[in-house]
Amino acid sequence: MTDVLIIGGGVAGIEAALKTADNGIHVHLVEREPSIGGRMSQLDKTFPTNDCSMCILSPKMVDVVRHPLITVYTCSEVTDVTGEKGNFIATIRKNPRYIDEDICNGCGDCIEICPVEVYNRYDAGMGIRKAIYKPHPQAVPDIVVKDEEHCIECGLCYDVCGLNAIKKEDTPRVITIHASAIILATGYQVFNPETRPALNYKTHPDVITGIELERLINASGPTKGIIKCPSSGKEPENIAFIQCVGSRNMAIGRPYCSCVCCMAAIKNSILIREKHPETSLTIFYIDIRTYGKGYEEYYNRAISLGVKFIRGLPSEVTIGREGLTIVAENTENGEIITMHPDLVVLSAGMEPSGTTFRMAEMLGIDIDLNGFVAVKNEALDPVATSIPGIYVAGTATAPKDIPDCVAFAGAAALRAVTDARKVS
Repeated sequence: MTDVLIIGGGVAGIEAALKTADNGIHVHLVEREPSIGGRMSQLDKTFPTNDCSMCILSPKMVDVVRHPLITVYTCSEVTDVTGEKGNFIATIRKNPRYIDEDICNGCGDCIEICPVEVYNRYDAGMGIRKAIYKPHPQAVPDIVVKDEEHCIECGLCYDVCGLNAIKKEDTPRVITIHASAIILATGYQVFNPETRPALNYKTHPDVITGIELERLINASGPTKGIIKCPSSGKEPENIAFIQCVGSRNMAIGRPYCSCVCCMAAIKNSILIREKHPETSLTIFYIDIRTYGKGYEEYYNRAISLGVKFIRGLPSEVTIGREGLTIVAENTENGEIITMHPDLVVLSAGMEPSGTTFRMAEMLGIDIDLNGFVAVKNEALDPVATSIPGIYVAGTATAPKDIPDCVAFAGAAALRAVTDARKVS
């Protein structure tokens, strides 16, 4: 069997699928969410060019679903894999969507009429969605999904859907496929700052994470791109970024750098500064790591726009009569700095996703000391796992930025294509 199985539909999985299919190999792309796109689809802009994230990603998402050699399984997960290189047998569980995918045209009439509003995980909890919904306006496939857990069966969506695409009952489907190679692109999850109580994340609504700020900045987000303090709805005048939350910290078992946090904070500070030059922006850091092409120039641009950089991390965020308070020592000159920001942004780092753990255990592949998928040789064979025929791309192996995810996805795809052609 010459097919290739790709697990994960983020930017790495999408790139690997397109590269593999363009070489004439049929691809099975499995994504557990209702839409492909992954973390990149949540972003507003990408650094260091400030290009629109979805303007880059959306065409690739559409190319995937339109490609004749790519079969996309959303709301799906791989539950079992047997076999060996050249002849893997995978079981895919397609979870109920309660929608006839062949009929639904994504018009959104059912969304508008639905009376139920619940927590929106795609907006990182900064917004709400309906019990029947699309994750975001550019979702691919462009169809809705019904949240059976929160649906109250009021019947309004059935009445308004002229195509009768909404199902009252649905059951999981089990699909078995054969593949010559497997590519893991299971991505990452964001470190939970609640494990550091001194930062008062979730205790005070104006202490948020970087991904939550991304959704506030995004024009398709819950505030239509207007940054507001969750506690009051007012636009903040003073914003503080705290770097390395969940990274470079031996005490919590996260000794590694999460790679993108510095640049993400710089990017968001630039975007805020350009729209609101009166806003005070301060970034507290250990080291500013701007290692990529154009990254150092991007950092200098932030400085020129008036973004303050203070070398030193606050140990806590306190809550008092004056609101939020952070105290830090500037380790460059020994100055003690006390600040009362309206909004505190925690640059929460990357950590291995739960899906990565589960797939590594199922497939029997090695993981490294940090919980990411271990590769055979970081310098000479950076996409091969400990099991022949199983390759890995993107942040499943380590924190990476988007260009690196795309590059490694292409490398994994070519290895999978080579295996598939040997079988044929």
